[in-house]
Amino acid sequence: MEMCIRDLEPSQRPRERLLENGARVLSDAELLAVLLRTGRRGTGAVAMAHDVLEASGGLAGLARLEPAALADRPGWGPAKAATVTAAVELARRLAAAEVRRDRRLDRPEVAGPFLAAHLRDRRREVFGLLSLDGRHGLIRLHELAWGTRRSAPVDSGELFRLALLDGAAGLLLFHNHPSGVLDPSADDLELTRRLVEGGRVVGVDVLDHLIVAGPKWLSLRVTRPGVF
Repeated sequence: MEMCIRDLEPSQRPRERLLENGARVLSDAELLAVLLRTGRRGTGAVAMAHDVLEASGGLAGLARLEPAALADRPGWGPAKAATVTAAVELARRLAAAEVRRDRRLDRPEVAGPFLAAHLRDRRREVFGLLSLDGRHGLIRLHELAWGTRRSAPVDSGELFRLALLDGAAGLLLFHNHPSGVLDPSADDLELTRRLVEGGRVVGVDVLDHLIVAGPKWLSLRVTRPGVF
C-alpha cells in the first residue's frame, strides 16, 4: 500500500513544503499532487500524480489529455480532471500574457516561436488571430475555431468583429497542422486571400498567416507573398 500524504510528516507534505520553501522545490509529481489534493484507496496523491505523468509522457503529454480522459483514470473523476485542465489552461494564458505589448509580433521569427509554444499540445486544428496595435504589439490572442485533425471552420465576420472590438490596427492569422506537415493547402491559401481582402474592406491589415506544426512554423507572407 502506498503511503498517503496525511501519513507523511508535515515537513514532507507537498503543500506544506510549497508554502514553506516555494513551489520551485517540488517535483512535477508533487506539484500535481497539490492540485489533486487527495489520492484513492491504497494510493497516495503523489503516486497518482507520478502514474499519470509516466503514462502520458510527462507534463507535455499531460497537457494534451482531454478532461474526459483524465476523469476516467482510477481515483480521478470530474473534479480532479477539471482542476488539472484549468491549471494547464492558466499556464497557456500566462505564457501569452508574458508577451509584452511593446514586443513587435509582425515579424515571423518572433511570432512563430510564440505560437508554436501556444499550440504545441493541440491534437485538433485550431484557427485564431493575434490582434496587434499600431506598433504591432500584442493586444489579444483569440482562438476562433476548433476542428478535426484536418480542418477548422472559420467565421470571417466574427474574426473582424473581434479585431474591431480590440481596436486592432493589424492582424496576424494562425492555425496549426496536427499532422506535422507544414505545407499550406489550397484551402489555406484561399482562406488567406479572402481574409486579406476582408481586412482591406474594414480597414484592418492582415499582416501574415502563420502555420504551426509542432515546434516548426511557416509564414505565408514570406513563402507565398502573392496571397497578400
